[in-house]
Amino acid sequence: MIVKNIPFSSGEYARRLKKVRLSMTKNGIDVLFIEDPSNMSWLTGYDGWSFYVHQGVIILLDQDPIWWGRLQDANGALRTVWMADENITFYSDNYVQSTERHPMQNLAQLLEQKGYANKSIGVELDNYYFSAKAYLTLQSSLPNANFVDATALVNWQRLIKSEEEIVYMRKAAKISNKIIDGVVERIAPGLKKNDMVAEIYADAIKGAGDDWGDYPAIVPLLPSGSDAAAPHLTWDGREFENDQATFFEISGCFRRYHAPLSRTIYLGKPPQFMLDAEKALVAGIEAGIETAVAGARTKDVAVVLATELEKVGITRSSRAGYPIGISYPPDWGERTASIRVEDDTVLQPGMTFHFMPGIWEADWGLEITESILIKETGPAECLCNQPRKLFVKD
Repeated sequence: MIVKNIPFSSGEYARRLKKVRLSMTKNGIDVLFIEDPSNMSWLTGYDGWSFYVHQGVIILLDQDPIWWGRLQDANGALRTVWMADENITFYSDNYVQSTERHPMQNLAQLLEQKGYANKSIGVELDNYYFSAKAYLTLQSSLPNANFVDATALVNWQRLIKSEEEIVYMRKAAKISNKIIDGVVERIAPGLKKNDMVAEIYADAIKGAGDDWGDYPAIVPLLPSGSDAAAPHLTWDGREFENDQATFFEISGCFRRYHAPLSRTIYLGKPPQFMLDAEKALVAGIEAGIETAVAGARTKDVAVVLATELEKVGITRSSRAGYPIGISYPPDWGERTASIRVEDDTVLQPGMTFHFMPGIWEADWGLEITESILIKETGPAECLCNQPRKLFVKD
């Protein structure tokens, strides 16, 4: 007997599916094919490291979703999706990385059998997991279909979190706190970065209390000194050194839900310009949190942050945050709204963001960030509880 491992209630999945179908109807889409693993999991519960091959979920307006993927991964779908077994379909292994056939040919046959060969089909055109070859093959295999760009259609439905989702994000936040506690305790001159990352992963996977840790969608980022000008460097075998700052951008993860957090640690005596930047950045974050109330706009948060940073001569050109929640590699952002001055997204209760106003100058960097939850009333809530400061270890 197969025991299903489904993370949410049936009512929660019904709520999500209803939102997506309403958006499909609004956009004139008869059938939606999603290949983003985060969207697949959000709508069906599917969870597996199989997104390196073509797979997806077919969303219909009047029937339960259909999981479609590689034959051997159908066994994972049987154990993780809420739909009945007959809603799990697959293609044979000779389609995988073949030069003679493509999985989209199999998908096209399935859609044709379902009566959608000449219908409006939504696809996620701008997505990490849906290749140009996949789209061209699907187009040529269904020449009478009308393809609609449904990029981020599901992502936007994920923006407001349910109470069930927020429970998981709070668990992830506890793991994030544990990771940063471990980093602050262990860091010292002479410690190799790869040894530190080994401990970060140990804390992340062991979890917090009875809550086990899942793998995060992004690896730990921890550049030091002048390398901290580059926000996305990972690690090597070099040692931490005196008179250098290192920022640590990490996230705990529970059942694919994230709560990213960054803190910067200086070994030695920080220079005055960094202390000035710390003061302005903390003031900007606190002003942003106070501004992040239901009814405000994401741009309002960006403006008050920028105001504080400009007092010490720092001008940021990059966005200062993005929505977070369920995610798979290579990104824990939801790829919808942004905290930046050009974005007019109205904040609503239940939205969750990584408020990420990192500073990356020509030869130094400073990161202090928060995962925040928009509340019914009052300012945003920080999911983690680390001191909001530049940590200093002499």
